[in-house]
Amino acid sequence: MSLIQWKTMERRVNPDIVTYSSIIAGLSRLGRLTEAMEKFNQMIALGVQPNKVVYHTLIQGFCIDGDLAKAKQLVSEMMNRGIPRPNISFFSSLIKSLCQEGRVMDAHDIFDLVIDMGERPDDILFNSLIDGYCLVRKMDKALKVLDVMESVGVEPDVITYNTLVNGYCRNGRIGDGLTLFREMPRKRIKPDTISYCVIMDGLFRSGRTVSGREMFHEMIESGTTVSISTYNVILGGLCRNNCADEAIALFQKLGSMNVKFSIAIVNTMIDAMYRVGRREEAKELFAGISASGLVPNESTYGVMIMNLLKDGAVEDANNVFSSMDKSGIVPSSRLLNDIIRMLLEKGEIAKAGNYLSKVDGKSISLEASTTSLMLSLFSREGKYREDMKLLPAKYQFFDGFC
Repeated sequence: MSLIQWKTMERRVNPDIVTYSSIIAGLSRLGRLTEAMEKFNQMIALGVQPNKVVYHTLIQGFCIDGDLAKAKQLVSEMMNRGIPRPNISFFSSLIKSLCQEGRVMDAHDIFDLVIDMGERPDDILFNSLIDGYCLVRKMDKALKVLDVMESVGVEPDVITYNTLVNGYCRNGRIGDGLTLFREMPRKRIKPDTISYCVIMDGLFRSGRTVSGREMFHEMIESGTTVSISTYNVILGGLCRNNCADEAIALFQKLGSMNVKFSIAIVNTMIDAMYRVGRREEAKELFAGISASGLVPNESTYGVMIMNLLKDGAVEDANNVFSSMDKSGIVPSSRLLNDIIRMLLEKGEIAKAGNYLSKVDGKSISLEASTTSLMLSLFSREGKYREDMKLLPAKYQFFDGFC
């Protein structure tokens, strides 16, 4: 129900707590906190006593708006009315939400407010703030939060360390990430599956393939559960570091052990097989996807199409595109642009024109790189100027360009 409808209702009946709660919640979500407070004061003047829900809504609104003084005032007011103040979970949720939006300083202000109110932050609240600083690449501040956490007697857990290690790895500081990872057992924290996946991914992304392999063996020896995500990291890491043949051998070995793979892993392996010239194996793997119980996604079709086009198998690529279309998967703008550029570069102008027509029928636009390529190929000095008539009419506008 809209705010206008609520206002109409107010004129017909005396609003109760449910009515006011809904109006105040709606105004707060819209950031119209002045109006929300007017309704709040109005309800009190009419003898309708605010409850916990109303206070929580307003406190959350003012925290998000950055007016912590008002939020703190409302906390004091609700306690004076005998209503329990928001608990740590309430503030943890707020901090997590703000951190995800990149508003880490605002989240830290709320963290300070919690302490100022006399509450003792728990591990969830600390972990949320650490994650926020990691997301905005402020690792030194994240580490300072860890120091505060330990100084007040809150024990960091595996989530704390996974978050920090992941932050360091994503910021290219693999050495610092590895140091923290090795610190976990000394703190009596056992690395879990996520811990190993994070550090292995960091090692592979930094080109430390040997260390990545060694970490995988260490994971197995430690008895830590190896998940689908683990295989994704290992196989993807090997492929990324020019060890495609090794990745394929591991993939086939795991397959013979009836390990169930995700479609993401299969996509990675199809691309790896093409990269090292093992085309028939790639085609067999693609053809057997449905029989293995998996469903191809856009990335699956995209990998096949682009590799077929690189090999000059334009008709086969078209057939795969048709299969994707029949399966109900809508190609992304990126894939269509990739296909068009590949066909243009190979001189398949008429085929490129067909895909340009597909762009016309969808809410997809040409990327700047595609337009630039067309300009260079079809302008006055272009290599394929005479073939411009093979394009859809709306794209035959390059003739006047030098």
